Amino acid sequence: MALKEQLQEDVKTALRAGLKQQVQTLRMLLAAIQQHEVDSRTDISESDALRIVEKLVKQRRESAEQYTNAKRPELAEKELQEADMLRAYLPEPLDDETLEQLIIDTLAETGASSPKDMGKVMNALRAKVQGRADMAQVSQLVKTRLLG
Repeated sequence: MALKEQLQEDVKTALRAGLKQQVQTLRMLLAAIQQHEVDSRTDISESDALRIVEKLVKQRRESAEQYTNAKRPELAEKELQEADMLRAYLPEPLDDETLEQLIIDTLAETGASSPKDMGKVMNALRAKVQGRADMAQVSQLVKTRLLG
């Protein structure tokens, strides 16, 4: 089942169960997906939907960090709960060992040997790890490999 249809079913289930925060979070995600469809004037692809989910999870984490720094733990907790709800729609994350092997393989495939090749490597990796790894972490690992 496509992510969008799964979300719509989960909203109905959450409504029946009376889970207000989950309904609100899922509707927000559906609205972001629908906005993307309106902007692009096409149906959303699975990779675009995953990218939107990743973006929203990242926003929630950053907001939680800001709330924590502002000594507002109740708001930080709400943001982290929303991030957890959204994270359930992402594929299973890659473990460190698998991620490291993917980076090594991609470096070999692209023939990258210096930091100048970073863009080429990241473009090749993006398709392989979409939704399964934090791209900032992947970027740091690639940079370390290329410099060392």
